[in-house]
Amino acid sequence: MQTSKDYLHVFLDMGDALLNSGAEIFRVEDTLNRMGYACGATHMNVFVITSSIVITMEFPGDGARTQTRRIHECGGNDFTKLEQLNDLSRRFCSHPVSAAELRNEFEKINANRPKPLWKLLGSVLAASSFALFYGGTIPDAITAGVAAILIWSLQKYLRPVCMNEVTFQFAASFLTGCAICGFTLLCPFLHMDKIMIGDIMLLIPGLMSTNAIRDVLIGDTLSGIIRLIAALLLAAALALGFMGAIILFGRFGL
Repeated sequence: MQTSKDYLHVFLDMGDALLNSGAEIFRVEDTLNRMGYACGATHMNVFVITSSIVITMEFPGDGARTQTRRIHECGGNDFTKLEQLNDLSRRFCSHPVSAAELRNEFEKINANRPKPLWKLLGSVLAASSFALFYGGTIPDAITAGVAAILIWSLQKYLRPVCMNEVTFQFAASFLTGCAICGFTLLCPFLHMDKIMIGDIMLLIPGLMSTNAIRDVLIGDTLSGIIRLIAALLLAAALALGFMGAIILFGRFGL
């Protein structure tokens, strides 16, 4: 006979994965609630904010059990993984399985990591396209693509050693801004502003700010405010990084 203890840990892992794939707070709470009732719980209480998940489950004759998970990283974007997790939750709600089977299905999804080269290709394509879209030339687009390779490298190698996301955002934007300013000094025919616009799009916390506004509008005020403040801090660090690079290279006559 399955008990709440069997399901709590896998539910917490799924909630963690949903948050780090770009899911809204409401989606995480609703998904875990539905899965809990589907597996036979008589009472479900799920509380989610960007930094914590609390689940209380009660099964007949088993009493209530509560587990808490501290979320150390939140705000990633992986829509493929998000879609797979949503599909798993729907299949589980339609045909509940044991906690062990659910764990196996979840681990299969969680083990699928996006290939780094695909992310690199997407970064180059996005940066080059935005540079062209905002009025840049072909050389501007090519330069934005080269700078996108630098951003991808920083995300892969610098982010793990940074103390927090704000620190990484400032360092990445400053180094990228310096590289773009250096290219512009070497090649005066380049348009620095168009190149920077293309690469800023790779770092700007757009999904985080969108989800923050949505959270506030649907009543998750606390989570929305936390996400909005985090998005504003990241945007400020992004602006300060590029501004610092422009001021620094302004001394060289840029």
